[in-house]
Amino acid sequence: MSVPYETAAYEPAESPESPEEHLARLLGRALNSFELPDEVIRRLECALAHDSSLHSAYHSAGLHRETYRHTWLLTDGSAVTLWELVHNPTPGSAAEHEVYVDEEELQAATARLGLPPDTRDVELPAMMRLWAIPEPRHVFASDDSADHARRLLRRAENPDRPGARTAALLATATAHQITQAFGRPGRAGRTGLSYALYEHAFLLPDGTEISLWEVEHTATPDGRHMCEVYMSEDAARDAMERRAARQG
Repeated sequence: MSVPYETAAYEPAESPESPEEHLARLLGRALNSFELPDEVIRRLECALAHDSSLHSAYHSAGLHRETYRHTWLLTDGSAVTLWELVHNPTPGSAAEHEVYVDEEELQAATARLGLPPDTRDVELPAMMRLWAIPEPRHVFASDDSADHARRLLRRAENPDRPGARTAALLATATAHQITQAFGRPGRAGRTGLSYALYEHAFLLPDGTEISLWEVEHTATPDGRHMCEVYMSEDAARDAMERRAARQG
């Protein structure tokens, strides 16, 4: 998801859904949620962030079937995925939801519906075809990018933030893009903490690209928002995991 400079990237949604709330809604609508292993549910209760995406779809003569992939990022850096099947048993009837731990179970459940199997040639509705088109890696906009880089580095509070050499390089940036990584900001598990990860990609005059990774969180003694900036996504995620582990 791309967000405009200094606006949506730092303004939370009116009712941001936490990873725990997203899980509760999924389990609440799934007819077979009681079949999920307790261990999986316990692991998901401490998730830092979540992301959902359409996996496949079929629509014909009043019948429909969609499958969705729901993934949660955990405090230990691992990820857990649940697969959701949505379908109507008869034309025009209400949708039914099922949830599965692995993709093989999902495929077996899908096969029982008697609808055509997933293929690369499935004709999706127009809007779904748009969703299926992969976005370019970066779509840069020229919007005082050098100043954006300066302000980003200025508000970073971590001691190991990028230094003067990086600042000098980004002072020549001609365009940039801000992208939220791995789902929307959300409260981490039951602790009430907020974590968000953003990639700030910059285009330099010679055509090369450089990215800074920003972690916004409230894992501070007084609960205030704090900004940390790192040179790589791995370093940023490691910082998130360390803070989450310290908060218990």
